Amino acid sequence: MLTKEKLIKFETEMAECFDNAMIRAPVHLYDGNEDQIIKVFKDHNIGADDWVLCSWRSHYQCLLKGVPPEEIKSAILQGRSISLCFHKYRVLSSGIVTGVLPIATGIALDIKRKGGKNKVYCFMGEMTSETGVAHECIKYARNHKLPIHFIVEDNGKSVCTDTRATWGMDKLTYEDINDEYVTYYKYKLDKYPHAGAGKRVQF
Repeated sequence: MLTKEKLIKFETEMAECFDNAMIRAPVHLYDGNEDQIIKVFKDHNIGADDWVLCSWRSHYQCLLKGVPPEEIKSAILQGRSISLCFHKYRVLSSGIVTGVLPIATGIALDIKRKGGKNKVYCFMGEMTSETGVAHECIKYARNHKLPIHFIVEDNGKSVCTDTRATWGMDKLTYEDINDEYVTYYKYKLDKYPHAGAGKRVQF
């Protein structure tokens, strides 16, 4: 399992690459959730046979799933930061809001039908968690007892707007939920903006 320090080091390097115009595409960087995401991987004992699906912010998941850092860096430098897919390591991401949720649910259904022992772990932001697609996928998974677990990562931002203000909610649906199908955690994204690394880059 990678350490918190190694995760931060990788993301810092990617931020520097972006600021130096080496990445000609959007990047969405993590900061401040290292302890929580490592805990998710440890608590659920996420292994090589398990699937991990996530949104456009997925560098940490790829690293923790075992994808070699240089392989991830190469893909990012080619402009694939928000759509990293490494089938060999069973980790997929998408830049489309809710894009991976139905796919993750479908993989879990396939595993159940085939009697598999592995599991699917689907990461999403708190804004995505309030969409109809998220509610339907989670409800379907619960009703059909699928081998899937959803992780809601709350950084409080819907792009640049407070998520709760956007939805007109004092408390989000899955806030403080931690059960067989959903894990929720909150973190503060201070170091980086929603997209980019904080510096305007002209290509």
